[in-house]
Amino acid sequence: MELSGKVAVVTGASMGIGEAIARIFVEHGSRVVLVSRDSVRAEAARSRIGASHQTMALACDVRNREEIDRAITVAIQHFARIDIWVNNAGRGLLDSIATVETPAYREIFDINLFGTLEAMKAVIPVMRQQGGGAIINISSVAGHIPLPFHAIYSATKFALNAIGKAARMELAGDGIHVMTVCPGYVRTDFGANAIRGKQQKQIRPASARGITGERVARAVLNGYLKRKREVIVPWTMHPVVKLYQLLPGLVEWSMMRMARTRN
Repeated sequence: MELSGKVAVVTGASMGIGEAIARIFVEHGSRVVLVSRDSVRAEAARSRIGASHQTMALACDVRNREEIDRAITVAIQHFARIDIWVNNAGRGLLDSIATVETPAYREIFDINLFGTLEAMKAVIPVMRQQGGGAIINISSVAGHIPLPFHAIYSATKFALNAIGKAARMELAGDGIHVMTVCPGYVRTDFGANAIRGKQQKQIRPASARGITGERVARAVLNGYLKRKREVIVPWTMHPVVKLYQLLPGLVEWSMMRMARTRN
């Protein structure tokens, strides 16, 4: 697989991981549509990336299927096709199961899960008609390991992992490759933009500095080129995921201990 000449649509592209993915795709010869709820921020990201002849910015709220359909129509009108769709739009939620409010968890599911699902349902027919394509879902290590006080966020990512991996099997015969990307701690403004409830606790080791959005983007690029099923980044998260699968009690004890020290 190559990126040169491909057309990619990246949701949540106005900052962080989304902007980094858009940038690295442009650098490798792709034409990229940067999608964000905020058109001003999407245009700002496009300006930072440069290569205006290879890019365009669109406002689209993935919670609204009509806006997704409009974004697809405009992208095809402008670039003639869509080869890659990156579902990166997402939001965090910090709260406990006992105190989280209904509007907050519904919003997180609408953005992180249902928005991604609607985008997949909208773009799959386009890719089938073209004879193939790729869908890249940006999930999280929290989709492998449930995090206390981040349970709603984790739930959306667990579901997203299942949907992406099942879709990969369902769509293989159509030439549509589906890849799931699970970053660990990433140094972006994602946490600052999360919904904050009544019980907020960050469950992470004090020594964990996190990786950059650019590191995630490089992993996405490498995974796409190698047609990987799943990408976990950084590599140090692989043993943590395996440890949870083998000894969940040990990992849960460690997370509960971290939660207590943050009281």
